[in-house]
Amino acid sequence: MNAYKHSEISVRRRSGIIEDYYSIHDFIDCTKELCSDNRHRILHTMWGVKRVIIPIFGHTIKNSDNKLVNVKDLCEQDHILPDYRDRFIPTLNDFVMAIEEEKDDLQRFNDFFASYKDDKELSDLLLSPLANTGSIKSLLITHNSWFINEIVPKILKREPEIKNFNIKPNQLFDRMRFEPWMNNGFDYPNSAKQNQNLLI
Repeated sequence: MNAYKHSEISVRRRSGIIEDYYSIHDFIDCTKELCSDNRHRILHTMWGVKRVIIPIFGHTIKNSDNKLVNVKDLCEQDHILPDYRDRFIPTLNDFVMAIEEEKDDLQRFNDFFASYKDDKELSDLLLSPLANTGSIKSLLITHNSWFINEIVPKILKREPEIKNFNIKPNQLFDRMRFEPWMNNGFDYPNSAKQNQNLLI
């Protein structure tokens, strides 16, 4: 489903016009630039909503009918759930479990961490996948050129970094298996399996 279709859902549920919602729905899918299949949906998680979408767009927006719209509800109900046939919202850990481990990850991330370890605001953001999942490989999501130059400037109002990065965003998706649940909710991720019978 594209951003326009998601925006139509938002208009039906929340009034207003397409343009009120298009930029949020388009941004949730900005990872399509990095991966052309549904593995791209790393922002389709509560981590993505809380750590990326809300810090950029705010907790609420006002639509053309002067109605206050909750951005979290908009992301969950009009975008993420419809992309998974209204069955579940995957966790960040569901995506991370599909990433293959590599033996040099710890050293690579420690080297990356050294460049920002004294910057609390940045370190809180960049280390949030590790705090969320407990898995070192989760840092592939934030420790790459895309996150540093596309996401961090929008959230923290920082300048992009012009340099060669030793971790590139394609490495995240090259190492991520395509799981059946990623295919528009035709199966359930681990986080939703115990509730599967309740959700059918």
